[in-house]
Amino acid sequence: MVRKPKRWDRITELAAEQNFLLPEKPDAQALTQFLSAARIADPVRFPDLSLSIIKLLGSGEYVLQLPGEDTAGHFGLAVKEYAHSTAPNRRYPDLITQRLLKAAFAGKPSPYEKDELEALANHCTEAEDAAKKVERQVKKSAAAMLLEPMIGERFDALVTGVTEHGTWVRILSPPVEGKLERGYEGVDVGQMLRVQLIGTDVERGFIDFKRVG
Repeated sequence: MVRKPKRWDRITELAAEQNFLLPEKPDAQALTQFLSAARIADPVRFPDLSLSIIKLLGSGEYVLQLPGEDTAGHFGLAVKEYAHSTAPNRRYPDLITQRLLKAAFAGKPSPYEKDELEALANHCTEAEDAAKKVERQVKKSAAAMLLEPMIGERFDALVTGVTEHGTWVRILSPPVEGKLERGYEGVDVGQMLRVQLIGTDVERGFIDFKRVG
């Protein structure tokens, strides 16, 4: 779950560009209203806006919520109390949730202690992040192989990430993400640019662009 948006300030800027005023402090309901209005106003460009918002919200995490404790809720879904579970053979957190439910329905004590659940939540968050990292690397290598014959071509692109490690853009056709190696000064998440593919490295999964407009 996402408890607090990573870059609310940039989300408010994107909303202002769409003539929608969001409050200075994070407000999940206001964000939901903005996205609903944006989807209706411009359904063609909404997927790009939605991707930018997801990036700006940041990564989710598994957390332990005990009965009676105040909860921040799931910001991205704009709900105060939240839990979910799917087939237990898909993810270990789902198995934990179903073990807890089984014990509760049977009127038995929890099969886990509080400290154990907190440790499991942290472990599952770290393990899922590691798995996603491997998945991203495989996809990057496949994308680099796909784009290798297109070096020198120009594309419309959406800025998807800006950190101290670099600036990333996602071209729209084919939908592939790469690093903006030149011309990244002053750009931010959600901006549309014109970029040129300047290099790829299939083994490392590198896709490099430069800004041309």
